[in-house]
Amino acid sequence: MGGESAGPRFEGFGRGVGEFFEGLERVQAGLVDSQREVHDAKAYWNDNLAFYRAQVRAPMEALLAELEPEFGPGFGQGKVFRPHRDVRFSADKSPYKTHCGAVIELGRGGGAYYVEVSADGMLVAGGCYHTESDQLARFRAAVDTDIHGERLRSLLAALVEQGWGIEGEALKSRPRGFSAGHPRLDLLRHRTLYASRDWEADDVLHERACIDRVRQSWRAVRELNQWCADHIGVTEKKRR
Repeated sequence: MGGESAGPRFEGFGRGVGEFFEGLERVQAGLVDSQREVHDAKAYWNDNLAFYRAQVRAPMEALLAELEPEFGPGFGQGKVFRPHRDVRFSADKSPYKTHCGAVIELGRGGGAYYVEVSADGMLVAGGCYHTESDQLARFRAAVDTDIHGERLRSLLAALVEQGWGIEGEALKSRPRGFSAGHPRLDLLRHRTLYASRDWEADDVLHERACIDRVRQSWRAVRELNQWCADHIGVTEKKRR
């Protein structure tokens, strides 16, 4: 995706989106490596594939296409995630994700604008979702400095005041090379760091106004994403 939006205008997600994902959750509940159960999940998916394409994925693609001209240039490209799960190394053999997500991301880990729709409603987020060792080293080097570390803390505090939650994978102990008395030890423990907020399923999800909700939310995390772009950046490692 990229450039000016030339596709269909976003008008909201389908009215049955919640029921679709609830049904998918039910048919995949407690799924183990059973041919019968996997078959039932795939049968549900195939029976509802036309709905998914028209009322879930197509609106998500339209939403992303309209927002990408504002948030993509100089930052990253947008994509809608595939609905299939990678179950090769997972005890959960559910073949399908129970949400539809999309992202505009600077490589992997250097900042991201994320949106997701599910039976629960809508979730938006921004920040750093992945880090390779080189990115983590740059993140901690920036947090270690007063100027960049305190800037990050102030950005996160402002988001919390606006109702955002701050999340991410973090060590329980202190990272090697930093003292127990470091003033930003809580931030140094993080391997990933992002802000998120959500809305329960409501009428806005099915209306044009939904795009304004996402746009305003992404604007709120723009400075956090810029911090990630400036101080974490794209990994120099090749993908395995």
